[in-house]
Amino acid sequence: AYARPHKETDKPKISLIVGGLGLKYSLTTQAINELPPEVTLSFVPYSKNLNSYIKKARDAGHEVLLELPMEPYDYPNVDTGPETLMTSLTPEENERRLKILLGQTTGYFGVTNYQGAKLATDSRALGPIMDSLRKRGLAFYYDGGAPRSVFPSVAEDLHMNFAEADRIVDTRPTADSIDRNLLHLEALALQNGQALGVGFAYPVTVDQFKSWTDTLEYKGYELVPASQLAGVNALTPLQDGAVGE
Repeated sequence: AYARPHKETDKPKISLIVGGLGLKYSLTTQAINELPPEVTLSFVPYSKNLNSYIKKARDAGHEVLLELPMEPYDYPNVDTGPETLMTSLTPEENERRLKILLGQTTGYFGVTNYQGAKLATDSRALGPIMDSLRKRGLAFYYDGGAPRSVFPSVAEDLHMNFAEADRIVDTRPTADSIDRNLLHLEALALQNGQALGVGFAYPVTVDQFKSWTDTLEYKGYELVPASQLAGVNALTPLQDGAVGE
């Protein structure tokens, strides 16, 4: 019900996710107001104005993800914040933390990782977390940042809605580097029929995403919500209203 409805075409599909939103007012409002509604927005769970931001994003037509802090290597020197999901914790403790994180707000159709390179390699710890998300009907998006990740195999075993990013586009947050990665997404979409790129809420990322998405239609590509690439079937507004009744 929280995914954005979209009528498919036969054009190559590209999705974009902008993460790290909710911490800085100016960047968050810029992303909400300036990016096309087909761009999926991802919010940190610690934002003081989280509910307000998500409402504004959804009112502007964006679908929304919630970010889950996951254990990186060199934790706690790399501090991912309170309630981080950890390899060293029991499934019960990770579930307790997960409930706290998911309970911060509503309106999101799925979740994505924040950090998590260490957790991403531990199927014993990751399995119960992913299963809990599946049972809640949430899609999962992995940014693809960790080598040897077991996210895809765990998601496949659980038959859950899942997608892995083809490219983190702003690992070097410069206009030239971002543009090169966006061109790579175009090539992947031509080759595979679809491509998913993720970026962080840097001013340059939002600016480059806005300029690039303006060119996609005449290039022959289709900008689609990220829910489409994870197999999420969004309700149409008519169906959504019927559910509410």
